[in-house]
Amino acid sequence: MARDLYTDFAATKWGKQLTSQLGLPQPARLRRYRANAPLVEGPVVVVGQSAASDHLATQLVSWGVDVRRQVGTREKVAAVIACFDTVASPSDLAEPALATGGLLKQLKSSARVITVLRDPQQTEDPAKRAGRSAVTGLTRSLAHEMRAGGTANGIVLGEDLEASAPGVAGALRFLLSGRSAFVSGQFLSVDTVNGVLPEDWAAPLRGQVAVVTGAARGIGASIARTLHRDGARVIAVDVPAAGEQLAQVANEIGGTALQLDITAEDAGDRILEHAAGYAGRLDIVVHNAGITRDKLLANMDRSRWEPVIEVNIESQLRINRALLNSDLFAGGTGPRIVSLASTSGIAGNRGQTNYAASKSAVMGMVSASAPLLLARHGTINAVAPGFIETEMTAKIPLVTREVARRLNSLNQGGRPEDVAETIAFLASPAAGGTSGLTLRVCGQNLVGA
Repeated sequence: MARDLYTDFAATKWGKQLTSQLGLPQPARLRRYRANAPLVEGPVVVVGQSAASDHLATQLVSWGVDVRRQVGTREKVAAVIACFDTVASPSDLAEPALATGGLLKQLKSSARVITVLRDPQQTEDPAKRAGRSAVTGLTRSLAHEMRAGGTANGIVLGEDLEASAPGVAGALRFLLSGRSAFVSGQFLSVDTVNGVLPEDWAAPLRGQVAVVTGAARGIGASIARTLHRDGARVIAVDVPAAGEQLAQVANEIGGTALQLDITAEDAGDRILEHAAGYAGRLDIVVHNAGITRDKLLANMDRSRWEPVIEVNIESQLRINRALLNSDLFAGGTGPRIVSLASTSGIAGNRGQTNYAASKSAVMGMVSASAPLLLARHGTINAVAPGFIETEMTAKIPLVTREVARRLNSLNQGGRPEDVAETIAFLASPAAGGTSGLTLRVCGQNLVGA
């Protein structure tokens, strides 16, 4: 992984002064998850008057957060929760929007702004849909205005969902925490009352069994480590050629290794067989394994096209069918599937028609599979990373790599653990109300929606 020397320099006293004078990007050190660290460091202001705002304030107090409705003009603020859930037309936006704006200059570094709204697509009333849709545009624009490592995201509530649903609290805690450091300008939808809040937020996956494919290195290894840290027993899966590295990861986290080509017709059955022998259950499957074979479409042939489709999406479809046909894949609070998509599948990328097609296909699979998982109180979601600092991106030419790092609102590349933290959240019981979603982990990359 290549070191980001520019971000290191910009964090120094002289670097801050010089980059400011020259109008250059000023990436900040992001607040990431640390064991035993407080959820937020400072007051959280709740804006808006509604049943949802009252419940969220009560929830925050139960977590030991310093909750305010107002603060002094010179007091620093760690986060703002702006409730727009009662908006019935665009004319209702002004009061909560301007109240939120009045607090922005008081935000601390790595602050959080979280908007709360009702799902625009779940009303046929033109004025209501217009008002709710306006909140999404407001939130995305605000995310571009955040400074010093701050982020802005939204929680989208189902039409009749009460804010007391466990998934709402789970989404709120994730977006407030350091786990969401590289998530900005995004929306977490909570549609059902499914989900359970953990007794121990430091180990929300305790007692669960997880499979991670492509676990030998990079993002996959980080996912395996993060799930283990959160209490899961992990089955690390990768191809036989990566056996040595796979064994190292499995030994490091006290898990088990399964050498397997996931494109094999019986891959799903072999995963289930291994899980049965290892733990007698399977709760979480993370489809991380993926490959690239980049080439302009004009120069593409079957040797480059077909392996990408086979590894990145067809294997997942086959494995998921096996999982859903097995009683082993049940999960105490409902089974979880999380797939790796990509911003390339959202916005496209030159020379990656095969890869972008496969990752867009993953998002389609996830949205269509949500009802199948709901039948057993489970969920399926996808995570779409942007530019992440890995061994692969370290091989990109210097100038291209530097440009890619700065093309997001946080002006820096993400880390493998940023992707892993989001996957761990979506795999947790607290995310039981969210399914069929693709959540971008890209620092609000300046491509796509």
